[in-house]
Parts: sequence; structure tokens; C-alpha cells
Amino acid sequence: MKPTLALVFFFLTSIGIAQNFSLDDAFDEEVAEVTTQAEKIDQTNNWITNLDDAKQIAKRDGKHILLYFTGSDWCTPCVALKKDFFETNEFAQYEDKFVMVYIDRPRRTDIISPEQMTYNKEVIAKYKTTSFPRVMILDSSGREKEALSGYSSFNTYQDTSYHFNMVKKYASL
Repeated sequence: MKPTLALVFFFLTSIGIAQNFSLDDAFDEEVAEVTTQAEKIDQTNNWITNLDDAKQIAKRDGKHILLYFTGSDWCTPCVALKKDFFETNEFAQYEDKFVMVYIDRPRRTDIISPEQMTYNKEVIAKYKTTSFPRVMILDSSGREKEALSGYSSFNTYQDTSYHFNMVKKYASL
């Protein structure tokens, strides 16, 4: 009886280990796919993560700065605004009209470097950002021209018209 019980235990353990490896592999593939998608989005949207660099570029090119504050891993309205506004073909028409700055305040510590997190917190404090998402238009010196805070894709039926009106207003200046 004991050899049979040992054989059954060994068999079940082997199956469990094999399933665990296949789940780990699937998870790794899923993470790689999400990372690849995020890289494509960043390349498409030309986001930079340093406001000081953005000011220099804006002065050189005569552009306004579009500053986007987000909580990428915890803020549901931020995720919705990214999809409903920033990832649209309509927004793509305005990308080259601005120097675009992405300031993320994630909860997970592996999303951005500790140095970037410290820098982002300083920018968040400087512009007194207390709610996410927040989209601001700045002049090339970093002075606020206009801002929109919050987004609800549920109550407003994915109404991004306020965001587009703001972008259109400053894209033509």
C-alpha cells in the first residue's frame, strides 16, 4: 500500500510542477507582450519624462508643452483617458504641435526608477497636482496656460471634447 501511495503522490506532484512551469511561461509571455505594447505607445506618442528638457525643446522649437500627470498602475480614469484620448488617431494629428511630457506616479516601484520617481514627485508638487489624471498646457517657460483634471469615461460617455478643445486651442498658437 505504501509504494502505491508514494507513486500516486509522486505522480500528482509531477503534474503540479509541470502546470506551474507552463503558467510561469504564459505569464512571462503576457508580460513581454504588454511591455512591447507599452514601448510602441511611447514611441508613437513621443513622450519625454523630464520637464526641464521639455522647456529647452519648447523654447528651441517655439512650441507649448503638454504635461500629462498619471497614475499608470492604479488610476482607472488615467487608463481610460490614455485609451480614449491619447491613443486615438485624432490626437495623433496634434502630437507634433507640442512637446509632450509624461509624469507618472505609479504605486508599483518597478515601473520607473527611484530617481525618476523622485523627480516626478517634485514636478507633481510644483504644479500642485492632487488628482489624476491631469492634463496641462504650459508655455516654454513652464507657466501654466490651461489645465483639466479628472476624467470619467462612465458618466460622460467617453467625452474627450474638453481635452480636444484645449489641445486644438494651443496647437494653432
